Amino acid sequence: MNTQLLQNLLQAGNLPVNNFPVTSRYYRTGTATIDEPNGRKIIYLRRRMVPSPDRFVLLQEYVVREGDRLDNIAATQIGNPEQFWQIADANNAIKPEELTDEIGARLRITQPENLTGF
Repeated sequence: MNTQLLQNLLQAGNLPVNNFPVTSRYYRTGTATIDEPNGRKIIYLRRRMVPSPDRFVLLQEYVVREGDRLDNIAATQIGNPEQFWQIADANNAIKPEELTDEIGARLRITQPENLTGF
């Protein structure tokens, strides 16, 4: 499908239009524009509001082991290392890298909120 056609369809349904894939944490984040005095327009991504962890569907828990990294946990538990942000969101992490600092910590592995309802 033509990308522009797809974006037009999304805009018609009032969904945010951006070039992020559906698996991106920014997929449902809209854009805004600043008009500078010199006439230049700056288009930027709006702030992403992280949903409350209780809005996610819990799939399982993972116990942190020595040497774990969040990308590797995402690869084995979700199937994609780039989806580490799902684990960070589900565990209300401001600094995702700290989720693996404590051996024995329990991490929630969930379905991301932005994919529920599809």
